[in-house]
Amino acid sequence: MQLLRRKIDDYLNEWKSNPNRMPLIVKGARQIGKTESIRNFAKNNYKSVIEINFVIQKQFKDIFNDGFEVDNIIKNISLRNPNLEFIPENTLIFFDEIQDCINCATSLKAFNQDRRYDVICSGSLMGINYNEIESNSVGNKEDYEMYSMDFEEFLWAKGYKKEQMDSLYEHMKNLIPFSDTELSVMFENFKEYMIIGGMPAIVNTFIKNNNYSGTLKMQRQIIQDYEEDITKYAGGLDQAKILNVYRKIPAFLGNENRKFQISKVEKGARSREYVGTIDWLNNAGIINVCYCLEQPELPLKGNYNPDNFRIYFRDTGLLIGSLDEEAQEDLRNNQNFNTYKGAIYENIVADMLVKQGYSLYFYKNEKGTIEMDFFVRDQKSLIPIEVKAIDGSTISLNNLIDGKNYSDIKYGIKFGYKNIGFNEKFYTFPYFLVFLLKKYLREKNK
Repeated sequence: MQLLRRKIDDYLNEWKSNPNRMPLIVKGARQIGKTESIRNFAKNNYKSVIEINFVIQKQFKDIFNDGFEVDNIIKNISLRNPNLEFIPENTLIFFDEIQDCINCATSLKAFNQDRRYDVICSGSLMGINYNEIESNSVGNKEDYEMYSMDFEEFLWAKGYKKEQMDSLYEHMKNLIPFSDTELSVMFENFKEYMIIGGMPAIVNTFIKNNNYSGTLKMQRQIIQDYEEDITKYAGGLDQAKILNVYRKIPAFLGNENRKFQISKVEKGARSREYVGTIDWLNNAGIINVCYCLEQPELPLKGNYNPDNFRIYFRDTGLLIGSLDEEAQEDLRNNQNFNTYKGAIYENIVADMLVKQGYSLYFYKNEKGTIEMDFFVRDQKSLIPIEVKAIDGSTISLNNLIDGKNYSDIKYGIKFGYKNIGFNEKFYTFPYFLVFLLKKYLREKNK
């Protein structure tokens, strides 16, 4: 399998160069490439790497039984495997699947104070009781949340280089329209990414075969694996209710207003019966939750209705994999995304925003006369973002920008199958530039 370049690579190198580095916890959903990235980093940076997987190597779960002093832990690891070599200042201890050994988190304080060995932990968000880990290791660890591959990482996998990424950004920064060839090629790449998603194994298969052969089967296997993990890790919450919500996500996205409604999950169901299920799926890294603003104004946090929200798949490839056979065939053969009422476009923009660190918010007034897909902010203003599956009118966007009641809104952004443009009210960008939005807004404000 081809080793894929990931953004965590640079983060890990920066972490290693910090003389005051603390033990690191890399968290994220299943099958997004955590273990592979950490292994590659370890191989290139340490003389000795001690890797312990608490799911596969259950016999190592008792290494903390004699207390959390580093010497005791090292002694117990060595009893289990005397061939392992612990070289002070040049050893990485990699604890994988820590959701199956919460005691591991308690040991991080001792490792942080001892400082002879570097420690990286990794685990599936689905299985991590993060409140428990936090209480066991507060102030003695760093956190890094990893996601499936973003569009830039997908382009890296296809062979695109830094200068080509820089060129995309220069077009965006300076509002220089793309040539017809540039638009055509990049939209083709973007459509591939929409169908494939960002799971590394699936991207690798697609790149290797140069077609979609086998990718749907892999997507559906991951969806099934997630269902099995829900059954395994849901704990005290009602597993059946979590599964009900998980399986209904495509139906909500296919609905015109996308709103999550408990009554559509289970006939006669009440909200109180499903308390915690959405949080569980969100914390597990399976979904992104987008909340409805009370008013389109700043600040964003604290200005939303926690009971009015939309849910999206974290990885759009899994949304694609959950669709019926006819939709699958249409998408892969004709790349006809419009048949799904724009939900796929909203889902991928939501995913690309979250991967840049944004929280998700939308707005729809009671009369339904104004509706906006997403909001972000720069230093001074609230920015409405419209996602257009087909080229059409932008009534809500214009009303928000022109309305006297929306003083925090100075301009807007529209993403679609369009070239770059600006009409003195909102910027128009092609979809494939969403991954550069945060950089663009940050530098625009300078």
